[in-house]
Order: sequence, then C-alpha cells, then structure tokens
Amino acid sequence: MAKRIRQRVRAERATPGGRRVELKFSREGEPGIPALLLLSESAPAPGAVLLHGYSSRKEHMAQALGGELLRHGIASLAIDLPLHGSRADPLQAQSARNPLAIARHWRQALDDAALALGYLGARKEIDSTRLALVGYSLGSFLAIAVAADEPRVHAVVLAAGGDLPTGTPLSALARAIADPIRAVRRLAGRPLLMVNGRRDPTVRPDQAERLFAAAAEPQTISWWDAGHVLPAAATAEAARWLAVQLQPSDTRGGAS
Repeated sequence: MAKRIRQRVRAERATPGGRRVELKFSREGEPGIPALLLLSESAPAPGAVLLHGYSSRKEHMAQALGGELLRHGIASLAIDLPLHGSRADPLQAQSARNPLAIARHWRQALDDAALALGYLGARKEIDSTRLALVGYSLGSFLAIAVAADEPRVHAVVLAAGGDLPTGTPLSALARAIADPIRAVRRLAGRPLLMVNGRRDPTVRPDQAERLFAAAAEPQTISWWDAGHVLPAAATAEAARWLAVQLQPSDTRGGAS
C-alpha cells in the first residue's frame, strides 16, 4: 500500500500574484523535504517542480524562476535536494566522495523529485494534467531522469543542462548511474526546452548539443551569450515558453 503524503506548513504569506508557503512534505513516517510553494491566485493552475543546481538551494530557484512563473499564473514547488540548503550535512558531504554514497544520494534525489511531483499534483489548487519539471545544472540531470519515468510530466525545461562529460576516469561510472541521453529519448514527444550559455565551462556547449540532438520533436534550444549563470532574460523566456506549453488542452492547439 502506498504511503500517504504528509505536510507541515511552517509559514505562509501573500506574494504578488498569489501565496508563498514554506513547508515540509514527506511520505508518512519519513523525514520531511523542505520546500517553498508558490500558489497562483487562479486555481486550478498549472504547476512546476523546480530543481536547483549543485551547492544551491530552493530559495534560489523560487526567487529566480518561481516569481516569474507566478506572473504567468503557474504555481511552483522548489525543494532542497539531499545535502543542500537546510538539508546540508558536513559529515554526509564528506562521505559523498565515495562512489557508492554518490549513487545513494542520487537515488534519494530522484525519489524526492518524484515525490515532489506527486505532492504538487495532489493539491487542490493545481491542475494535475498540466505539470512540468524545471532543472538547473545538477537539477537538469535530475529533471530529465524523473521525466523519463513520469508520464504525468507534460513539459521539461533544462537550464545549463546537457549530456554527461566524456573522457574522464569517472565517465563510465557516471553514465551507469544516470544517462541523460537514454532519458531524453524516453520523453516520447513531450515538449522540451533547453536554455544554455555559449561560454559555459561547467556544462559545455558540446554537452548541450549532444543531448539536444538525441531528443525528439518538439524540442527547442535557446543559446545565450553567457557562462554557467544565465541572465534574467533567459529565465523570463523559459517562463513564457512554459506558459504556452501548460495551457489547457482545449486552447493549446499547435503551440510550441
């Protein structure tokens, strides 16, 4: 029997276009996942789960993208991934240098992201037929992996994302744990937007191009004259794109 999802609200206040809720959610009997939920004034609204990058936290995604999405009537749920934000643990971080620990934390992050999707879609304020995943950098690798296994994800945005690097001692091990190429091929025609910097030294342009080439239509890639940190205009573009993709099915038509 599936465990029920529990929540504990820590704080709530009005924000332009809706409400900002600080909370924890979890399966019954499991540790809570810290999250920031931005709810639209219009309901039921489409929703997006926001997954941050390495060394980042939920607040960064909520501030950078959550508010922009809210202006388009899209709710969002940003979570702290394992070892990040309010879940940071120096002792665990040291153990994460171990390949087995890396694999364990990766599986936990995948499970947390999938649970976040289920939690968001279960809320009465959300239209569960209009859900998206948005990931930045590390979060983009998680987003594509979760979307591959979650048919309820209607659209995916990958910011500063791409294929894994090649030619390193850990390349084969990393691909055994997570293979973005294999995952993107399983989107099965669901819309994909990639937003990348031409001067990104972390997820290089060739990595982005490999992943984009492996994706099926409808897919779009948007290049910016930027490094790993993308400009606010790129965030605004992603929000506009999601607003089109997450329109009700009877008004979506041939939008792309």
